[in-house]
Amino acid sequence: MIISLLYHDVVPPGQFGVSGFPGDDADIYKLDQPEFESHLEAIERSSSRPGVTALHRADAGLDARALLFTFDDGGASALATATLLETRGWRGHFLVTTDYIGKHGFLTAENILELHQRGHVVGSHSCSHPSRMSHCPRAQLEREWKESVRVLSDIMGEKARVASVPGGYYSRGVAEAAAASGIEVLFNSEPTSRVERVDNCLVVGRYSIVRGDSSATAARLACGDWRPRLRQFLVWNAKKVAKRLGGNYYLAIRKSLLRKAVDPS
Repeated sequence: MIISLLYHDVVPPGQFGVSGFPGDDADIYKLDQPEFESHLEAIERSSSRPGVTALHRADAGLDARALLFTFDDGGASALATATLLETRGWRGHFLVTTDYIGKHGFLTAENILELHQRGHVVGSHSCSHPSRMSHCPRAQLEREWKESVRVLSDIMGEKARVASVPGGYYSRGVAEAAAASGIEVLFNSEPTSRVERVDNCLVVGRYSIVRGDSSATAARLACGDWRPRLRQFLVWNAKKVAKRLGGNYYLAIRKSLLRKAVDPS
């Protein structure tokens, strides 16, 4: 049972605009630093603490109780986040949207190389972060994966083999295009501890953490507690139906609801 936790940005309290994508729909995934540190502390002191590790490639050996930390988008907060992991001897997976490298709020090429040299896994989160990646034509999927892998490989001086799917829009076609592009490990957002193989690519599910999730919830997820995992599974599958039926309207409605949650007036 491999447990992967999906985080995004870790920012100073209230400063959501300093790292990653802007907007209410992105900010819900941004934790302030004290909140994130409380998650790490709770996971570390858990009586059944799993072994935190990094998955660099498909043939890497993993303990059956492995815990993986992943961080999507490639926000500028990644270096500080990496330091918090390193104080515990842990390493993470930082998945980068390559079209945004060097832009305000995002990692630079120098930052990416430093993360790699510090022992963290740096991988692709696509080039452009399509809003509905599973609906992209095959040619676009291959470009998103191949070009982003090329950019990261050039920066690191070593082939990028790991990626994550933007926005939770996963399909087998997304995985097939990733495998064809040389990606060996693909994280999606499906809340599962099962790992499957599509062609030469391992597909690994993740449990999402959002702002306001308690440190106790993070620790229970990390230790494989069935209750928060089941809750995420039920919510995820309800959202999957809504995405399929709502199409582009789902995204518009979601953004509207998030704006109202932030500013009820």
